[in-house]
Amino acid sequence: MPPPSHGKARSTERDIWAKVSIVLQPLGGLLTAIAVATVGVMGSQVLNRRQALDTNARLYSELMSQREVSESSLRKDMFVSIIQTFLKPGAGDLDSKVLNLELLAYNFHESLNLKPLFLDIARRLQDAEVQDRLAFRPRLNRVAREITAKQMFALEGRGKSFRRTVDLDELRLQGGAGIALEGESITVDNKSCDVNLYVLGVDPESEQIKVRLEVKSPEAAGDAADTRAVFHVSWYDFPMIDNTRLSNDLRCAVTLSNFSSSVADLTTVCFPGEYASLKDRPYYDEVIRKLQQTAEEN
Repeated sequence: MPPPSHGKARSTERDIWAKVSIVLQPLGGLLTAIAVATVGVMGSQVLNRRQALDTNARLYSELMSQREVSESSLRKDMFVSIIQTFLKPGAGDLDSKVLNLELLAYNFHESLNLKPLFLDIARRLQDAEVQDRLAFRPRLNRVAREITAKQMFALEGRGKSFRRTVDLDELRLQGGAGIALEGESITVDNKSCDVNLYVLGVDPESEQIKVRLEVKSPEAAGDAADTRAVFHVSWYDFPMIDNTRLSNDLRCAVTLSNFSSSVADLTTVCFPGEYASLKDRPYYDEVIRKLQQTAEEN
């Protein structure tokens, strides 16, 4: 017969676990309730924070949209008011016309070809009194140089530029033959091209230079490899607007950066086509080429 002490020990152990179970059962329920409450509170906080972020983002988007609409409306009204002063018949006041042209140039130079207005006022100044010519011609040229400098600064950030000096005395001696300037090899967005400039003539009175631009692209095939263009360069040629379309969706612009009685400086910049003016739309073949390149990269 086994000793009775073992049965008593097992009974005592069961009693202890029973007591522990009695104590832990309510505690477990309490802990479960606390955990559920904590998860609920944290989840509610996350949802509230997410809703607050979405609300702030939507509010910011609405404010930006309203701001763009207001600015567009203001720019439209400004443009209509200013442009009407140039379309009205009659000579008009030179001072007001120069002022309105300044407003147009500083606010719409990236989307409008303002060269005809600059040339029109320049022609009016030729027939004006000496006092008006001395007062308004430097002011007109200063505005044009500032706009050109702004656009060149933006384009040179994504493109490449080089500068060449034209000896006007040598050009006069050469006559119609013109002179060739040193060429430049340019690479923009892994697209290479060889740029050559030929100066064909000069008009000292209007400070214009006639040039021929020749661009060769080794990467292009056939007729697309070469681009040729003949045009006049003055203070009123802005690179975002007055540029030549090259192969592979590149643009090339020539600007006048200095002009004196003996020398003139020409600055040439090549840049991607998406940085041209808003009025310059890509050709369909360029769009298709970009889509194909994107599909190949992906």
